[in-house]
Amino acid sequence: MSAAEHLALADRFIAALEAGDAEAVRAIYAPDAKLWHNNDQVEQTPDQNLKVFAWLVRALPQRRYRIVRREALPDGFMQQHVLEGVLADGSPFAMPACVVVQIRNGRIVRLDEYLDPAGAAPLQAQGRRSPA
Repeated sequence: MSAAEHLALADRFIAALEAGDAEAVRAIYAPDAKLWHNNDQVEQTPDQNLKVFAWLVRALPQRRYRIVRREALPDGFMQQHVLEGVLADGSPFAMPACVVVQIRNGRIVRLDEYLDPAGAAPLQAQGRRSPA
């Protein structure tokens, strides 16, 4: 894939996340993708990640990713962003993060996300109050 194709996939991925479209996210992940987060050091499968995504949609019903920087890589892309939104209780939320994504055959095969767990605390607290 070309750099332009990697960046186009990044656009589709972020649009699906913002829309809360789990099936579109699933279609972008390779079936055997590995999704890792620095805060817990655990690799997730797409199914495990989509359960977390469903929680995120409940906890942060209004959300957008403000892209700070995005660079195509030979095998994917790197993106620095701020997840912004309004929590279910009406409070504003913003959390900086960075992802390094590997793409193969037009799908994400690995995503490594780096964030400050302290920045996620308001989101986690709200998520615990959200109905399952």
